[in-house]
Amino acid sequence: MSSQLALIARGADEILKHEELQARLTASLQAGGRPLRVKAGFDPTAPDLHLGHTVLLNKLRQFQDLGHQVIFLIGDFTGMIGDPTGKNVTRKPLTREDVLANARTYEAQVFKVLDRERTQVRFNSEWFGQMGAADMIKLAAQHTVARMLERDDFAKRYAAQQPIAIHEFLYPLVQGYDSVALEADVELGGTDQKFNLLMGRGLQEHFGQPPQIVLTMPLLEGLDGVQKMSKSLGNYIGIDEPAIDIVTKAMKIGDELMWRWIELLSFEISIAEAATLKTEIAAGQLNPRDVKLRLARELAARFHGAAAAEQAVAGWNAAVRGEGDTAQLPLQDIAVPAAGLRIAALLTAAGLTPSNSEANRKLRERAVKVDGEVVEDPQRLFAPGFEGLLAVGKRTFARVRLVAS
Repeated sequence: MSSQLALIARGADEILKHEELQARLTASLQAGGRPLRVKAGFDPTAPDLHLGHTVLLNKLRQFQDLGHQVIFLIGDFTGMIGDPTGKNVTRKPLTREDVLANARTYEAQVFKVLDRERTQVRFNSEWFGQMGAADMIKLAAQHTVARMLERDDFAKRYAAQQPIAIHEFLYPLVQGYDSVALEADVELGGTDQKFNLLMGRGLQEHFGQPPQIVLTMPLLEGLDGVQKMSKSLGNYIGIDEPAIDIVTKAMKIGDELMWRWIELLSFEISIAEAATLKTEIAAGQLNPRDVKLRLARELAARFHGAAAAEQAVAGWNAAVRGEGDTAQLPLQDIAVPAAGLRIAALLTAAGLTPSNSEANRKLRERAVKVDGEVVEDPQRLFAPGFEGLLAVGKRTFARVRLVAS
């Protein structure tokens, strides 16, 4: 029991209530006991998942490995309402077509973490699609406006005299009712979802069900180590990105952020082992880069398999450490005019610099290499047929082949 609780609590921000979780886990292990029903909801507001999303998926997988029933709930109904969590403005609702297209993509990606055979995929339109206007009004009667204004983002917008649409008040109620419909024992969510998760507890009690345990997980910091991981901020690693990109990006994170990622993302490095590794690094017995590379390999293997991960690590070692053959790196085709492309434009086309002006700045800093040789001349042309390794700094690189456009 203690080992189950320790695994469930790993990385968690809060468990409400801990003693209730312990009691239900104990009951599940007794003769005639049943697995817990563990739910997490995802609104299909974007088609691509990144490592930040996998914090919840990882916790669901841990529950699965302990023998419990996981419900991956796609909020196709709530996605059309629009949850303003973390925002000070109303989120634009999605169309039905957007929701369904994104939901299909989600289903294809989540099983890179979850066990397909032990996962129920549900859509909350199953029950809300059957509700009439009178049923929704009865649900809305369960909470007051004053209670809704306790939610942090609503309170801030109200104080700032920013508009709050009435349909936004329905979102926490609708999410909470999902737990009633699914008879959830445990619901997972980010720390920004705590208000909504507690709403589920209250509604379950109203409908005569035992209130669910609420487990909140931190929001994962992105590559910058400051802002939460977000595609819009560009500080993310998508789980569908090529293995070499996962390894390359993961190797760029700071040493302190590495421990945070290990706690929230790793299945292979235990908390006890992480403490040992920290001690060895502090004593000068271990390079933090080696621990980071181990994490990068694990993440790449989770989403692309062991063989692809090993190839990506070998390519990274060849490009950064000079150990091995850079032919291990994937080849990126870039279309260029017959007259060729100057080095700055080529670096930008390869995604190594955000703009030609930044590429020229790197050239002046002698930070650009082609096949290991420093390039300074901004007029240098590369014609169709060129194939080689471009590098900006020590850890940004791409193996490219130029083809005539």
